[in-house]
Amino acid sequence: MNEKFVCVYLLHTFAVVLYNYSSMYTKKDRLSAIREIISSQVIGNQEELLKILKTKGFNITQATLSRDIKALKMIKSQDIDGNYIYTLPFDNRLPGISISEKKDNAITSGFISIEFSGNLAVVKTRPGYAMGIASDIDNLAGQVILGTIAGDDTILLIPRENISRKNITDVLSSFIPNIKS
Repeated sequence: MNEKFVCVYLLHTFAVVLYNYSSMYTKKDRLSAIREIISSQVIGNQEELLKILKTKGFNITQATLSRDIKALKMIKSQDIDGNYIYTLPFDNRLPGISISEKKDNAITSGFISIEFSGNLAVVKTRPGYAMGIASDIDNLAGQVILGTIAGDDTILLIPRENISRKNITDVLSSFIPNIKS
């Protein structure tokens, strides 16, 4: 064999091994790493998170990261300094508070009001809370709410057929105490 062939063969083999090494992580491993990063560091945008993931050996695209963020139901919330940072559901960055207290605090501190128009309802929230609260409504009130559409501080509630306003507020008040039923 000539030297060029051996050299090309070795480079190719190295590239295959390197590619396989970077692909060894599963989606579960990646989501776990993202949870750990978000729980321990202040991350303000996807670019920062992507850089950290790459240093940990996760060779992913921005599109994959976006899907992971959606899968984890991460939201952007204001920190103490007023900066928007990524948080996990019910993680409002208050140290020394139990998970159930964080959950209650996140929901009650984000909810502002609910108003009905015909058979639709509009929920107003603090900026950055709508997506998290909408996710909770979708997961916990499916028996009365067909679906939600969330922006930054507003949620459109679409109730199921023949569901009264009182029924909606009764169900929502079981996990959003500030709603008057």
